[in-house]
Amino acid sequence: MANKRLLSVGECMIEFARTADSRSWLRNFAGDTFNTAWYFNKLTTEDWKTSYFTAIGDDRVSGEMQAFIAASGIETSHIRTIAGKSPGLYTIDLDGAERSFCYWRDSSAAKQLAEDSDALDTAFASATEIYFSGITLAILDEPGRAGLIKALGWARDDGKSVSFDPNIRPRLWKDASEMKMWIGKAAAVSTRAFPTFPDEAELFDDDGLAGTAQRYRSCGVEEIVVKNGADPCFAMVDDEKATVPAQRVEYPVDTTGAGDSFNGAFLAARAGGRPLAEACEYAHRVSAKVVSSFGALLPSTVVEEFAGR
Repeated sequence: MANKRLLSVGECMIEFARTADSRSWLRNFAGDTFNTAWYFNKLTTEDWKTSYFTAIGDDRVSGEMQAFIAASGIETSHIRTIAGKSPGLYTIDLDGAERSFCYWRDSSAAKQLAEDSDALDTAFASATEIYFSGITLAILDEPGRAGLIKALGWARDDGKSVSFDPNIRPRLWKDASEMKMWIGKAAAVSTRAFPTFPDEAELFDDDGLAGTAQRYRSCGVEEIVVKNGADPCFAMVDDEKATVPAQRVEYPVDTTGAGDSFNGAFLAARAGGRPLAEACEYAHRVSAKVVSSFGALLPSTVVEEFAGR
């Protein structure tokens, strides 16, 4: 049987996180859509492959990033190289378990990831499932956003499954009106969505998790999982609804990557045929492990404990 393929679209960045003594920094590569692809690849069944679509520069660290992605078992054939550009960079600081970020991405090659429409079409044609986020949209200029949405719409019309995490980051957008407009356009071409309730409620004035889910349903999204941090998530598909408690984390240390790992684990569980509520419970367990550890990506030996479970 031919392999099925998840194609994740977005920006992988250079990550600097403080070490335990706070006196030095540890360099990694991470980013919301890459993190989700990484967890999906680690947790999915053997009949699925994972690819990443982005743009990188032609400098040494871009080559190291591409090598890291490939070493993670993720296909890199659809990664574009932009001469004279570099990856974006961010730092993580922690206040307890809550993280704050500083970003440097003005010269990020990923901001041009949607400029080659032929490359987008070729990559999307190879995919069974396409995953993207609000951050993917936010870093693009307006023609890039429009081109990506158009290509995603064609992919959905062609029978592809399209998953979207709004991942609301107000600082990346001109204003709330622009952000709401593009989130709506993204929802209209998506089959599955992973909104986060506190962020959605603040932006859209939603009345409860079910209200958030229904708003995405009205845009044409078929399956919605409304995440809510340490509180229960709410999921719905067709006539099925489920409220699934999160796994309690007694000593959280770092929330970086919690939502991304949830999405990757949920997608892997659904790809493996698990029912809606069971997929949510599984995703909560993986996310809880991430919150209990430093950094967005767990050691492979740890995350592989969840594979096939």
